[in-house]
Amino acid sequence: MPDQFIIIEAQYLPPVQYFTVLAQAGTVYLEAQEHYQKRSYRNRARLAGANGPMLLSVPLQKGKHQQMPIHEVEIDYKKPWFGEHWHSIKSAYGKSPFFEFYAEPLEAILRSKPASLFELNRALLQQLLQQLQLDVQIRETTAYGRVPGDTIDLREAIHPKHPKLHFEPRPYPQVFKERHGFLPNLSILDLLFCTGPQAPLLLKQFADQNPIV
Repeated sequence: MPDQFIIIEAQYLPPVQYFTVLAQAGTVYLEAQEHYQKRSYRNRARLAGANGPMLLSVPLQKGKHQQMPIHEVEIDYKKPWFGEHWHSIKSAYGKSPFFEFYAEPLEAILRSKPASLFELNRALLQQLLQQLQLDVQIRETTAYGRVPGDTIDLREAIHPKHPKLHFEPRPYPQVFKERHGFLPNLSILDLLFCTGPQAPLLLKQFADQNPIV
């Protein structure tokens, strides 16, 4: 296991780059004391469907999220969005080679209806780390900014609009690659469902090509 420490925010079904970063760390501090930031991967995930890229967004309870600690940001269950998300995921990847091997526990987490966005993201992260065989210690920050001095701060580094880290993975098989070409840095679900047990090796290769230090 690498001995690198990093700090990063919790994201919803994060992109491949997120796990490429985690693959280079021994310990990851999830930023649990931040205020919620809009238009980020905290409540959004990007997939590839038959008609091209599509965005999933977790609806949140109304309120001033920007001033709200991430632990207090509650998910809105007035509509069964989690079923809609899973329908989109299944329509995109149901015919992928490894969907049936990995899908069930992820669907169960979505349907368990965690109260907060942070709780949902952490539960999905733990399951995905297990499926990807990444031996990473996950901790949570106890106060904003209080982390060991040698920790690499990657908060806001992986962002849909303003990324701070360069990321260029080698192409891998995708369900609709012949139709749309290779689409990089989709949700980790794309890599997992399309490559299965090869995903950990691919993440290592991506990490070698895109080191964080």
